[in-house]
Amino acid sequence: MKNIKDVPKFDRPREKMDRNGPQALSDIELLAVLLGSGIKGKDVFKVARDILKLVQKDFNGINLKSLKDIDGVGVAKASQIIAAIEFSKRFLIKDKIKITCSNDIVKMTKELKNKKQEYFLTFTLDGAHNLIQKRTVFIGTLNQSLVHPREIFADAITDRAAGIIFVHNHPSGNIEPGKEDISITDRLIEVGKLMGINVVDHIIISKEGYFSFDEKGMINR
Repeated sequence: MKNIKDVPKFDRPREKMDRNGPQALSDIELLAVLLGSGIKGKDVFKVARDILKLVQKDFNGINLKSLKDIDGVGVAKASQIIAAIEFSKRFLIKDKIKITCSNDIVKMTKELKNKKQEYFLTFTLDGAHNLIQKRTVFIGTLNQSLVHPREIFADAITDRAAGIIFVHNHPSGNIEPGKEDISITDRLIEVGKLMGINVVDHIIISKEGYFSFDEKGMINR
């Protein structure tokens, strides 16, 4: 990941959150927002990356001391992170959400039906098809230049996901996939195979209903 100074201002974590919402940020970007800044000689993204490694290694064992052991994290920043974790735990839904069919995803994306722009979302899954994370990857016209596999699979790799589901909407109302939709899906399936992440489905949402590539037998696993 680039240093924060190398990222255009409009695409920095805070600006990105303001524009697209917190769900559009990667784990490192969310941590960067919490941290605010790095220290001399160590960029905020580098500090965030070290914290993420600790989170992935022993989330339940994180405490002020383990965070303060990270170069660039003092008592103030460590306290902010611990407070955010504790606050989340108090309101976190304990039950896992299991994805068993396309309609489970459709129910979770009702807000897309009446959107006037195209939204591209990803749902990462564990090996038992439990939902790990729902994210908005980008907003805009779906085409090959925007849907880059690197951006699509980056968070899935961070999540250590076993599977991924893509969802986008058609503001026109037509739920049938176009040539571009099919081409992009085929490309992402092939990239998923190389990365060991199973593309479970690609669902198109509109006010007229939904189209599932999996239900139509168009996901070649």
